[in-house]
Amino acid sequence: MLAHTIQPLYLISGFVVGALTGITGTGGGALMTPLLILVFQIHPVTAVGTDLLYASLTKASGTVVHSYNRTVDWKIVGWMAVGSIPMTALTLLALYYLDVHGDATQTLVTKILGLALFLTAISLIFRRQLAELYAGRIGSIDPRLSRNLTILTGAVLGVLVSISSVGAGAIGVTALILLYPEMPTLRIVGSGIAHSVPLTLIAGLGHWALGSIDWHLLSSLLVGSIPGIVIGSMLSQRIPEIVIRVTLSATLIVICAKFWFF
Repeated sequence: MLAHTIQPLYLISGFVVGALTGITGTGGGALMTPLLILVFQIHPVTAVGTDLLYASLTKASGTVVHSYNRTVDWKIVGWMAVGSIPMTALTLLALYYLDVHGDATQTLVTKILGLALFLTAISLIFRRQLAELYAGRIGSIDPRLSRNLTILTGAVLGVLVSISSVGAGAIGVTALILLYPEMPTLRIVGSGIAHSVPLTLIAGLGHWALGSIDWHLLSSLLVGSIPGIVIGSMLSQRIPEIVIRVTLSATLIVICAKFWFF
C-alpha cells in the first residue's frame, strides 16, 4: 500500500533536502517549505503543516543521538519550551480564526515565511561574526537574564515556526550561541535540535487538527530524507562548510525575494 503513495518527485526532493541538512546541520525547513510552495504548488499552509511533522520525525532521531552523546542541555531546552509551546498554541488558534485555508492566511504565511528565510540566511552567513561582535561588546550576561532571554527566544520561535516552519534550526542555534558563548557548539546544536522536536511536533499536530497535512506527501518526503541525511552527514567532512553555508544563504535570499516582491 505504501508503494502506491510514494511520489518519485517528492521522494527525490526529500533526499536532496535531507542531504543538504546532513551537510549543513540547518536549512531543512527553510528549503523544504519553499520547494513545496514554489515548485509543487502546494498550498502554503499545507506545505508548512506537512513540513512541521516531517521535521519533528527526522529531528527526533538526531535528538536521540545527541542525548546519548550527552550533548543536550535539557535545562535550556526546557526554558525554550516554556516560551515556545504557549506561543505555538496561541499562533495556531490565531490561524484557526483567520481561516487557515483562506487568501488572507495564505498571504500572511508567505510574507512571514519570507522574513524567516531572510533571518535564517543572515544567521547562516554571519553567525561567527555576530558571536564575536556580541562577545566583544557585551560579553557574558547575568544567568537570570540569560534564562529570560532564552524563554523569549523560544516564544519568538514558536510564532515563526508555527506560521512558516522555518527558524528552529539556524535562528535558534544563533540565538543560543549569543546567549551562551562559553557553551561548546556541539552542545548548543544538540540543545537546539532537541527543542525543535516538541516545537515542530506540537505545531504539526495543530496543523493536523486544522486539516493542513498531506499524508501522502509526508510519507514520500520521509522515505527520501532518511538516506539523504545519512549520505549528507558522510559528505559533510569532505565539503567546506563555508561553501555550503554561503550557497544555501544565497538561495534563501532569492527565495525570500520571490515571496516578498513577486
